[in-house]
Amino acid sequence: MAFIAFVIAFCVVVFFTPSLIKVSILKHLMDKPDGERKFHERDIPTIGGIMIFAGTLFAYAICFPSPYIEKFNYVLAAVFITFFVGIKDDIIGTAPLKKLGANILVAFILVFVGGIKIKGLHGIFGINEFFGGFSEAFSIFTIIVVMNAFNLVDGVDGLAAGVGLISSMVFGCWFLVAGNSVESSLCFSLAGALLGFLGYNYSPARIFMGDSGSLTIGIVMAFLSIQLIEYEKSYYLSTPLDTISKPALAVASLFYPLTDTLRVFILRVARGKSPLSADRSHIHHRLLDLGFTHRGTVNIIYLLTFCSVVTCFVTRSLQPEFSLFCTIAVPYLLLQVPALLKSKQCIW
Repeated sequence: MAFIAFVIAFCVVVFFTPSLIKVSILKHLMDKPDGERKFHERDIPTIGGIMIFAGTLFAYAICFPSPYIEKFNYVLAAVFITFFVGIKDDIIGTAPLKKLGANILVAFILVFVGGIKIKGLHGIFGINEFFGGFSEAFSIFTIIVVMNAFNLVDGVDGLAAGVGLISSMVFGCWFLVAGNSVESSLCFSLAGALLGFLGYNYSPARIFMGDSGSLTIGIVMAFLSIQLIEYEKSYYLSTPLDTISKPALAVASLFYPLTDTLRVFILRVARGKSPLSADRSHIHHRLLDLGFTHRGTVNIIYLLTFCSVVTCFVTRSLQPEFSLFCTIAVPYLLLQVPALLKSKQCIW
């Protein structure tokens, strides 16, 4: 069923995106180059998130594997709110505080109404279970961070779509092996939609996903991350999957959005700037400045994400906090190789 969901979502996006591109051009729903932080030289349609949203939900609705919907009514409500806030921003713009307010509302729906929350860190730093209201606070923080992390890294053709594709495939395979057809079908629905969209978004892009796409990916990834971290042991799981640190695997799958966002925020604060101010301090900006093409830049980041996931599996027998450290440190060390070859200096 997961494979069917993947194929349906892929076909929906591939077949209908050209029509969306035509409508965007006719209605002038375009992103204009500004010469400073935007790299395209012509107007590009910017509402591609419509296809990611439609392809994912259509395929998932067709292939939903159970008549019993547990928690997914809350997830759908959160996705709908996120999508419409994003599409409004893509078309007429939305004040940052209003977007943040919508993100907080979505997080509250998932955590307090849906009961979707992280209850502990499964031994990382000796923390097995959160007490008091820390579980809810940490879960809300996680959801907001993941949503905005995907939004912030959507700065190069094919980057957010490709990273989202890798992440959803990793989550999907894990849930599939664990015997959870509900979550795995959602993962592969999103993966199929992103693969179809990547055909139009990979450099040179014919359409951008916009906030409607990046925020939709972010909210689905945030939900799946929490579900993975809190997944109960299953007899379907083989020993390698059962012994891996689930928080470390979630971080590894979302390696680039999470670590680059944290890195950029730290750099901005260290420079006395607002962490939300726009600049060119993202890793993908640094790689472009070193002379890498759009395709070269996103391919390097794809490989770093794969490396982070592989490192997480290789270090599964170590202490969970050390495994988490390695999933972050090893890809960043490998990132220095292309930087040193290009410029003889490290890139951080």
